[in-house]
Amino acid sequence: MNTTGPQDENRGLRLIPFRGLRYDPDRVGSLSAVTSPPYDVVIRPDGLHHLESADPYNIVRLILPQAATPDERHRQAARTLAEWLAEGILAADREPALYVYEQRRDGLLQRGVIGALELSAPADGIVLPHEDVMPDVVEDRAALMRTTAANLEPLLLTYRSENASDSTATQAPATGTSVVIERTLTRPPILATITEDRFAHRLWSVTDPADLAEIQADLARHQALIADGHHRWATYLRLRAEHPAGSPWDFGLVLLIDTARYPLQVRAIHRLLHRLPVAQALGAIGDTFRVRTLDVPLAQALTALAEAASASNAFLLAGDGRFHLVDRPDEDLLARTVPAGPPAAWRELDATVLHSTLLDHVWRIPDAPEHIAYLHDTEAAVTQAERVGGTAVLMHPVREEVVRDLARQGVTMPRKSTSFGPKPATGLVLRSLSQG
Repeated sequence: MNTTGPQDENRGLRLIPFRGLRYDPDRVGSLSAVTSPPYDVVIRPDGLHHLESADPYNIVRLILPQAATPDERHRQAARTLAEWLAEGILAADREPALYVYEQRRDGLLQRGVIGALELSAPADGIVLPHEDVMPDVVEDRAALMRTTAANLEPLLLTYRSENASDSTATQAPATGTSVVIERTLTRPPILATITEDRFAHRLWSVTDPADLAEIQADLARHQALIADGHHRWATYLRLRAEHPAGSPWDFGLVLLIDTARYPLQVRAIHRLLHRLPVAQALGAIGDTFRVRTLDVPLAQALTALAEAASASNAFLLAGDGRFHLVDRPDEDLLARTVPAGPPAAWRELDATVLHSTLLDHVWRIPDAPEHIAYLHDTEAAVTQAERVGGTAVLMHPVREEVVRDLARQGVTMPRKSTSFGPKPATGLVLRSLSQG
């Protein structure tokens, strides 16, 4: 995204240092064992139980606490956080810092800066969302954040250094932030670990006033796209409105990536329809879409989905031991069910057609947690659909340029339309709202 947007230096991104809360590596089994994917990527219940058993201090006990009621879950997380701080499991760094963060695996390299970002209203055009959010999720995250008084995991935001091409990291010009990052990499990191997904993570603190000023001056000329964390961003804004101006709640924990230098991957988020068997789903579709049954492995089915998605809206249904490719929707059906007001790029999205045409009109399924789950992992979606007798709707990723263009127009995509990555590991650095 060409995010040179705001010309007034006071109207761009404002990222400030903070005293990060970090695990004491001498008090836990390993840094790898206490980290987690973001809360909405954890596959529940299997993944949750796996993380809980990995280490008694795994961060999942804070981001996904377990108790009988929502209020008790949030209180449990607050008690756990207080206990870990009192015991020295988590401790605040001695001085405020921005943090250079690196992820690396199999030739993929991502680097960015973690800090406390000043919150801005959508109308300001400084931070651009591209997806709708679910009010119940925002309410839950807000209650958790309010009760713990902490930002437990960073949002993933992207910006693009000015005059940068859309090609590769090595061709993009180094900006002030990139220069500081590269200079910082020459020092030993304050932590390094390899997580179960084989990603190597390293973290450095940046405390030198000149380095901090260089980063802040550079970022002040940019705007950012929310790549991952729309619900947490909405939560930040809600909690800011609850507190007086000038408080730590005016800022939220983020990771900022310059995608001109470190392009992200864009993946699909799949749907699991708990109460809709595959046979019933196919029967309701009838002849409104073309339907082909594929007796092939998952990888081949996904290849067929990609080919079909290049020509029309396409989905892959699973849950009965086979895959069913659904594409070429009836044009009259689309005209009747897809709202006509938004731009054509929005009306043609697979997620738009799925929700407006299939879920709302053909299957008549409410977009509520008891009916629909959103899963990032393809195999997990298929497995869970087979387990519960439901239907997995596998999606093809949206192209990044489509996301950028819609965000620039102020048009939000249907919720859970994209999954940008790699996502930052949760648990490497937290931010206390009681300390600023």
